[in-house]
Amino acid sequence: MWGDTVDERSDIETLTRAQARWELNRLAHVLDRANTAYHGHDAPEISDAEYDRLKQRNAAIEARFPDLKRADSPSDKVGAQPAAGFGKITHRQRMMSLGNAFEPQDVVDFDAGIRRYLGLGAADALAYTAEPKIDGLSLSLRYEDGKLVQAATRGDGAVGENVTKNARTITDIPERLSGAPAILEVRGEVYMSHPDFADLNARQEQAGARTFANPRNAAAGSLRQLDPDVTAARPLRFFAYGWGELSAPLAETQMQAIGRLAELGFQTNPLTTLCDGPDAMLARYVEIEAQRAMLGYDIDGVVYKIDDLGLQARLGYRSTTPRWAIAHKFPAELAWTRLEAIDIQVGRTGALSPVARLTPVTVGGVVVANATLHNEDYIAGRSASGETIRGGKDIRVGDWVQVYRAGDVIPKIADVDLDQRPENAEPYDFPQKCPECGSDAIREEGDAVRRCTGGLICPAQAVEKLRHFVSRAAFDIEGLGAKQVEQFYADGWIAEPADIFTLKDRYGSGLQQLKNREGWGEKSAANLFAAIDDKRRIALERFIFALGLRHVGEVAATTLARHFMSWGALAEAADRAAREPAFSAPDAKARKAALPDSPAWSEMTGIDGIGDVLTEALVTALAQQRERASIDRLAGMLEIEPPAPRAADSPVHGKTIVFTGTLEKMTRAEAKARAEALGAKVAGTVSARTDLVVAGPGAGSKIKKAQELGIETLDEDGWLDLIGRA
Repeated sequence: MWGDTVDERSDIETLTRAQARWELNRLAHVLDRANTAYHGHDAPEISDAEYDRLKQRNAAIEARFPDLKRADSPSDKVGAQPAAGFGKITHRQRMMSLGNAFEPQDVVDFDAGIRRYLGLGAADALAYTAEPKIDGLSLSLRYEDGKLVQAATRGDGAVGENVTKNARTITDIPERLSGAPAILEVRGEVYMSHPDFADLNARQEQAGARTFANPRNAAAGSLRQLDPDVTAARPLRFFAYGWGELSAPLAETQMQAIGRLAELGFQTNPLTTLCDGPDAMLARYVEIEAQRAMLGYDIDGVVYKIDDLGLQARLGYRSTTPRWAIAHKFPAELAWTRLEAIDIQVGRTGALSPVARLTPVTVGGVVVANATLHNEDYIAGRSASGETIRGGKDIRVGDWVQVYRAGDVIPKIADVDLDQRPENAEPYDFPQKCPECGSDAIREEGDAVRRCTGGLICPAQAVEKLRHFVSRAAFDIEGLGAKQVEQFYADGWIAEPADIFTLKDRYGSGLQQLKNREGWGEKSAANLFAAIDDKRRIALERFIFALGLRHVGEVAATTLARHFMSWGALAEAADRAAREPAFSAPDAKARKAALPDSPAWSEMTGIDGIGDVLTEALVTALAQQRERASIDRLAGMLEIEPPAPRAADSPVHGKTIVFTGTLEKMTRAEAKARAEALGAKVAGTVSARTDLVVAGPGAGSKIKKAQELGIETLDEDGWLDLIGRA
């Protein structure tokens, strides 16, 4: 990792493109795992502060290198997939996340960015609300004709868990409303007060049951009980702070709308106030932070929102966050403890990840015992580019280390006390061999991570690939989870994904059959075989994601699926790209020069949100003989369905559009969002596959290339006329 100093922004300015590319890859993997642990299992693996720091670092690198942004960027993700055991509810209006501010300047920049977007000057009045950010579990309540009909957790933002029965047990949640719109979705946070949390843990301990690490985990675990009676026995509370789908507006401003929710019977936070700009917002932040320890419930920051709901509508949303709101997070908490050991974990991609085992210590009310150590450079006290971090102090077993967190478990090591270092402490010797299979562990140039070369022969990688394949966002086979695939792999029943679909043929009858295994019976075996058969028809985007290809996450898989519309078309494009000069180019300069003679490569890299890094990873993976043979065996057993078309009746549906130059009636971001909503594909470069170029003043080489290729071009007025100025 490059530059893990307390203020990591400065080192980003010195990153090379290669360093930035690999750092974005690492951050995507770490944050994806953190999302699943936090939102999906109520068992966070890294602290809130560490998560925020990593997301902030990811966003800063993307801002400096926008063309390197991954299609599955953590910036574009919200939450995690809903857990098994609950029914699923599709949110009528997506539940978004919030962007974060960590420094006063971030708040000033937030205000300035809104003013630029809206075309307002620094002297124009602009009001914000400021409210405490409750550290709990997000919940959406749907009322129809004043009656509570369903309650759903955030889930992945699009689909949440149905916890309606559990929500009805919370006294702060009204069953019926008087005077509400016919359709009203109330958004808010389920939480647990500090006294109630202490009482609950005391009862749990007395009963010999598991205690909770903090109020947030207790609230999340209590709401997500399969038995509503358990939830009813837990002291849960609810603050309302927003809304989703509405049949009629609540008010004209955020502050008035919150007041309307209070009138309807919801608890709203009494500390919510109006601010007339950044100075007032920052002053309110200081006031709320000073009251933090006395509130009686956990908060982890202050949320600012544009007060005028009309302006909120104009500002709209990014892929996962509203432009009109931001969370100003509180700083992390610190503690000192002893580093007892350093363990190496091998991930699905072969990455060797060091983990610090700590003497358990209480930090901010939570006992923590593990910390991430990132990579060998981080342990050695330097960045991957050779610069010093932590003042050049390395980390050794036996060291007295400072750790920090902001709300959950695995923290980060912030400092080392050299005065307390044991005399016999030796510099840590990072392994050159994989601890799982003994294969060489190599570190490629520009990569911050050392990786096992064992591939399929490495148990850690093989099992992780199978675990990923059956995960909820992938094939999600009922009755075949991580535990089952691990056991089947250990017993030699499955070695690759295609083996899952021949399991019935091989172990459905005869002396050695599934129903005779311990923990299985005739009915459970039959159910599993039926569930496997049910997944022989799979959506293209889920199939692509399930392959576990490097850099191809859910967002990238969906983008590729919508562009190519079939696995055959995508595989064929990758095969063509593998034969083109751009693929074998020795460096970026040579690759750019080879683009005119590399149409397939240009097509893939020209897909908005894909780029060189993902294209190279995808083409490389599909060009590997063993990997491709495994995928081909799998694809031959399945019916892979194309994505459903979007906005088929729009005049630009299915067309590839490039925006260039300066747009005057809307920003480029608004234009892109509008085009995608109408079913178009937005590309960053002009090619023979481009259908339309929309050019504003200052358009340069792209408009010239469009004219050379005979591609239709429109100015901004022509574009608005085409789409009906909707």
